[in-house]
Parts: sequence; C-alpha cells; structure tokens
Amino acid sequence: MGVGSVWGVTWTAYLDHPGPIPLAHRGFDLHGRENSMAAYQAAVELGYRYLETDVHATSDGVLVAFHDASLDRVTDGTGVITGMPWAQVSRARIGGTEAIPRLEEMLHTWPEARFNIDIKSAGAIGPLVRVVERARAHDRVCVTSFSDARRREALRRLTRPVVTSAGQASTARFRVAAQAGARRRGPLVGAALRDADGLQVPVAFRGLPVVTGRTVEAAHAAGKFVHVWTINDPTEMHRLLDLGVDGIVSDRADLLRQVLTERGQWA
Repeated sequence: MGVGSVWGVTWTAYLDHPGPIPLAHRGFDLHGRENSMAAYQAAVELGYRYLETDVHATSDGVLVAFHDASLDRVTDGTGVITGMPWAQVSRARIGGTEAIPRLEEMLHTWPEARFNIDIKSAGAIGPLVRVVERARAHDRVCVTSFSDARRREALRRLTRPVVTSAGQASTARFRVAAQAGARRRGPLVGAALRDADGLQVPVAFRGLPVVTGRTVEAAHAAGKFVHVWTINDPTEMHRLLDLGVDGIVSDRADLLRQVLTERGQWA
C-alpha cells in the first residue's frame, strides 16, 4: 500500500489487508498463558498476521510485551515491572511455564506479522521508539495508547510515520462530533481525529455506545478505520461486521477466524 495521506495523517502498509482485520489479543491461549511466545505462535499457526500487545519497560529500559503493570496476576513472580531490571523480570513465568517476551524478540521471530502496540506508561515511549527504529518496523506497527500524550510523543520521536489510533480524549471528541448535524459533522470529526488514522474502541464505554452505525459511518466518511475490542462472542462479531467495522480484536482467535471464514472474509 506504500505511504499515503488521509486528512493530513500519514499511513503505511500496516493497513494493507483485504477485508476486516482480525487481531489476536495478546496472542491466543485458553490456558492463562496470554502474551507469551507460545500464545503468539498459536495465533500465527491459525493464520493470523495481526498480533496485539501492550508494552512496559523494565527499570533498565528493556521493552516487554505484557499487559499488566505488575507480574502478580498471570506469572509466578511478583512486583511492578517498571521497578525491576530485565534480569529479574525475565525469571518470571507466565502461567508458571512461559517466559515474558521482549517486543524486539517478537518482531524478529515473526517478520511477516504486524503488531498493534499499546503504550502503557511514559517510561515505555523511549524503549519502544528504539525497538521500532532498530527493527525498521515502521510499516509493521500500529502505535496506540489510552493516553494521547504518550501516543503523540512516540510519533514525534519516530523517524518515519507509523499507523496510529486515537487515545481516549480524541475518541471522546470524535463521539461528540459524530452526533453533529450533517453539515458540521465532517469538519468536527476531522478535527477530533486530525492526528490519528482511526479508532480502536470498545462497543460501549461507561454505558455510552461508541460503535454504532452512525459512528462507523462518520469515521469512514473521514477516511478513518474502526477496530473494536475485545469481542469474543460470534454473534457480536457478526453484528459488528454487519455494521462495517474494519477490524475486530479478540481473545478467541479461533472463533473470529470461524466467523470470518463463514462470511467469506478470512484472508
């Protein structure tokens, strides 16, 4: 797909996919080994080339692919990742058996895969930029964060453009803009998402609907994608795909593949 621009935002080959994008949320594992190399390998073996992960940095700047701020929930270790060196974090085992992967290791292990990367803390910005630059992975990543400030700082430091999705504040502005009248809607949506290629959002947030026919239409009119997380029910997958969403993030990579196959949309 090369490099192009929509509403002044630059996008890369990351989005070059025929049909709705299936994203494997923290890989694929039904036995508590999320975010492990084994989970990502299982997703790849199912045919996935879009892999989702969060990132944190250890106290000595090693970027790990891991969701939680601490080791406690899913590993046999304890403690906050940002307060420990890599030598200590690397001894923890996910589900008691699997090592915590470094993002750089994942980029090199699956050179054809594309990675959706959520920056979980300010301390992870610099390490993420260094990893992407060393791996020359700009065309293979989507950089996102709940924090627009973290996201924008990472984009500012990178030497080449990457795909990015809006943070919470930008998404909230988009949701308000999408409700505006037809004449005002386009400019307001464009302003809300001026530095993002799209949205990665839940179906609803705090009881307020986020993904509706109207919001999907408004995003598409502005040239933006809509990816929805974290959808594990096949009926809901079908409903969202019928609305025209551009991607689904799921813990159940197996069920999402089945749904897309049934619809003739698995690529």
